Amino acid sequence: MNKINSVCVYCASSTKIDALYVNAAHELGTLLGQAGIRVINGAGNRGLMAAISDAALAAGGEVTGVIPRFMVEQGWHHTGLTELIEVEDMHQRKETMARLSDAVIALPGGCGTLEELMEIITWKQLGLYLNPIVILNTNGYYDPLFAFFSRAVEERFMGSRHSELWRVARTPAEAVELIRATPIWDVAIRKFAEI
Repeated sequence: MNKINSVCVYCASSTKIDALYVNAAHELGTLLGQAGIRVINGAGNRGLMAAISDAALAAGGEVTGVIPRFMVEQGWHHTGLTELIEVEDMHQRKETMARLSDAVIALPGGCGTLEELMEIITWKQLGLYLNPIVILNTNGYYDPLFAFFSRAVEERFMGSRHSELWRVARTPAEAVELIRATPIWDVAIRKFAEI
């Protein structure tokens, strides 16, 4: 079992999504807070980002938000986090979130969430990020992405072993279990970065 002190959570900032996604984010935040696992996220004050932050804090946990200065200037940041780190741009935001985390959990989201998830999977493929990556597939949201991955493997754009770069959870509790149970990879992963 991994000793997980912090987890980077990618998720939506939309306020118009179905309550079942908000409930799952709230449950995950509660579980992480109760377990003493610090949440690292994008510091947003809306949507699933706010839901997970508020739940983790209410459960006695800590949240570090990482956000570019231009977003702070727009007032998009959560003002009640344990720690707020302002950075210059989106690239620095993603690098900082990854560097501070012992694992990643991706909740449903739009283009930004998908972009963050694809980048961290790519980093793991290249041996730049070796920690567990878990995709929380609430309501089957990521099923089309998994179909895409299967086709990429089938048509040899990815190797079959690349499907081991992430794990899939159906519930928040399973996501927390998987970040602890998924082995930390060795930098030797680079040997099969190419197919």
